[in-house]
Amino acid sequence: MNKYSGRLALQQRVLPSYRIPFFDLLAQSCDGGMNLFAGMPRPVEMIASGKPQVAKLKQADNIHLFSGAFYLCYQSGFVNWLEEWNPDSLIVEANPRYLSTPSAVKWMHKKGKKVIGWGLGSRFNSFPIGRGEVIENELRKIFLFQFDAMIAYSQRGADEYAAFGFPREKIFVAHNSVSLAPDKMPDRRPQTIDRATILFVGRLQARKRVDYLLRACAEIESKPRLIIVGDGPERLSLESLAKDVYPSTEFIGSKHGVELKPYFTEADLFVLPGTGGLAVQEAMSYGLPVIVARGDGTQDDLVREGNGWQINPERAAYGALVSTMKNALSDIARLRRMGKESYRIVSEEINIQKMVDVFVRALNSIN
Repeated sequence: MNKYSGRLALQQRVLPSYRIPFFDLLAQSCDGGMNLFAGMPRPVEMIASGKPQVAKLKQADNIHLFSGAFYLCYQSGFVNWLEEWNPDSLIVEANPRYLSTPSAVKWMHKKGKKVIGWGLGSRFNSFPIGRGEVIENELRKIFLFQFDAMIAYSQRGADEYAAFGFPREKIFVAHNSVSLAPDKMPDRRPQTIDRATILFVGRLQARKRVDYLLRACAEIESKPRLIIVGDGPERLSLESLAKDVYPSTEFIGSKHGVELKPYFTEADLFVLPGTGGLAVQEAMSYGLPVIVARGDGTQDDLVREGNGWQINPERAAYGALVSTMKNALSDIARLRRMGKESYRIVSEEINIQKMVDVFVRALNSIN
């Protein structure tokens, strides 16, 4: 594994528990150590926070301002933390809504040290039609060009940064991952089955569109077994809907870690009809083909023609889901081949070890 010889500081607005394995692995790759600066989420976000075992953690005082499209966050003590830790490099979330970031970048640059931005991308208005869009482009460009390098979650994100004129050679793609590379190929599944098993794993909230999944299963002639793993604010309404449209649906409740293994093992196809969802990669590590809604670009690299399908989460989403599920279940032998490709992708290309390698390469490129 490549190493970074310096001391690393890394800022996050919040520290979700699913990121801990990545940050601890990255800390192990920093000879000078790594210190995280992160605050607590708002209660409404319902984000499970964690504490790293290897990386050091300094809790920020997050001051949340406004909400929705107007949300802003100020993290007090950012510069004081940098003065205490005195890092050689800093990685920050490349989000202009975080008001304390520019002062931290200025502090680092004043000391002759480098800063890397890490983000999903930033949409560039190629043909701005109003003064507001022109100004927005310029403000985004100013924000991006304060960084010495960029790390994008996906190739789409990298292309968006490049559209602003950020140098391609200073943009690195660290495919978004929350899991280690699997170390064992799952047991072979049978090539023919009488009844397929469809699996959903995730938080039960409106944007996941589990209601679409229930209705779609009802339209499939073979009547697949449907397993819903997870909990959330929509659970009661979904259970009520299932009684009407697909009574055989199995609601398992919240499961984590090794508790999920039997469900992934039994499944033939993983479906995430709405946006978000961290279980896709885990499903792939069990050799499952996947159907997902097209999102922020992170799914583009993970889900390809060889291992699954992406559907539009907005335009004719329900119809696309039904037709895609029917197509997927029409050829079980093809599903098995796609499942093997899923496993190969997360084993060889997209996992947190690969993600750490990219971060270390980006750090070494600026030092």
